[in-house]
Amino acid sequence: MDHALYPANVVEDIVRMRRRIQASGIPARRTDANVVIGTWNLQKFGGLHPEWTENPGSPKRNMRSLAIIAEVIRCFDVIALQEVQRETTALRYLMEHVLGPHWAVLLTDVTVGDKGNSERLAYLYDTRRVVLSGLSGEIVLGPTPDGLPEQFDRTPYIAGFRAGNEHFTLLTAHIRYGDVPADRLQELREIGRFTAHELRERTRTGQSREEPNLLVLGDFNIDKRQGNPLFDAFVETGLRVPEALQSVKTTTGKEAKHYDQIAWFQGQDFGLRPTGRAGTIDFAGAVYKGLPQAQVSPRVSDHLPLWIEFSTDRSDEAMARVLGIDIDVPEPFAGVPD
Repeated sequence: MDHALYPANVVEDIVRMRRRIQASGIPARRTDANVVIGTWNLQKFGGLHPEWTENPGSPKRNMRSLAIIAEVIRCFDVIALQEVQRETTALRYLMEHVLGPHWAVLLTDVTVGDKGNSERLAYLYDTRRVVLSGLSGEIVLGPTPDGLPEQFDRTPYIAGFRAGNEHFTLLTAHIRYGDVPADRLQELREIGRFTAHELRERTRTGQSREEPNLLVLGDFNIDKRQGNPLFDAFVETGLRVPEALQSVKTTTGKEAKHYDQIAWFQGQDFGLRPTGRAGTIDFAGAVYKGLPQAQVSPRVSDHLPLWIEFSTDRSDEAMARVLGIDIDVPEPFAGVPD
């Protein structure tokens, strides 16, 4: 979509949003240097009012909303989305008319039943930067000696990608919210067990080459991280949330919530190189000026996008091998004479 066609109030939104993006520290996407991965719960991302003007009825999400959402999504090479709805009008318009032909989408079928809330999970990715590995599937828990276990309310979604020579696997989920926080414990434990004992173990034992460098990301409905039984259940099998994301809030409300996570298992089987840069893009107060946040949420979201950067440049490792240098020491090339 041509920014010259945006109404003045939308242009002002985009200017303020770009300031927030810059303030977030999210790095520019650089060919053969990095890959930027994200996750975002887009509140009830379904219907669309296909006008720049406000809809007195429903849905509230309009062209202005999509322009703002697209500005964020363009920061990523691949981003996992939660709360995509049965109706995909807004998603399809975003893909076909706003982001453009070099963006692609993978999405699940709707999770049936009341617990599924008519939701889908999706990955949006820039085909100029990322390609599919061929792996894609929904997570179903296998039978136990006691029979078939209770399945996830919203089936987690796994897909494989490649950025340059770096292969990685994303598994996104939207964990049950429930009536009380304790209702979330079972699914949090199940996602940890499945990723550790099924997906990771296949890779570590050489049973499969299709799930390398597994990242678990999405909305896990964890109120806070440290000292919380929900977070403890999520990480009890070894998943690790990077230090840069340990304290950031991921919702737009005044009370800090840490619902959204990006995590992985550390070890020899995880070969991606995090740069140490990660965070959120806090758009609260920057767009739809004059509206309270409760009214901005159905237009954009009540969650903040979460991001992390990995390096795809392995040239320093290759040079260190040639020189017989340990790349992990501080200033590994300091001994090279000028």
